[in-house]
Amino acid sequence: MSYPSAAARAAALARLRTVCLALPETTERLSHGAPTFFIRDTTSFLMLLDNHHGDGRFAIWCAAEPGTQEALVAGDPDRFFRPPYVGHRGWLGVMLHGRVDWVDVAGIAEDAFCAVAPKKLVDALGA
Repeated sequence: MSYPSAAARAAALARLRTVCLALPETTERLSHGAPTFFIRDTTSFLMLLDNHHGDGRFAIWCAAEPGTQEALVAGDPDRFFRPPYVGHRGWLGVMLHGRVDWVDVAGIAEDAFCAVAPKKLVDALGA
């Protein structure tokens, strides 16, 4: 599977912005050089990494509920992975190469938000 073009990577970031910034009290800023989405400007829940330290991946790293990372990586290791630095905390890596199911990615982003957001914001999302 070839690495996404610059246009495909820009389009992916635009789609992620639409999804993530629609969630309650979220913002975006660079963190460690990567576009990162935060809740109330403090708690990150999703990052977009572009060939991080030459790993050859265009992917998101996101928060996940306990057990999610292990189950998804075991079920589809070509698509999901344990990201460095944050994987030991249960964060999930999701490849954005090739054909991407954006409905699924939107669900993963929402799940990441819910994994770390205060209950009040999770409840607001469900309302």
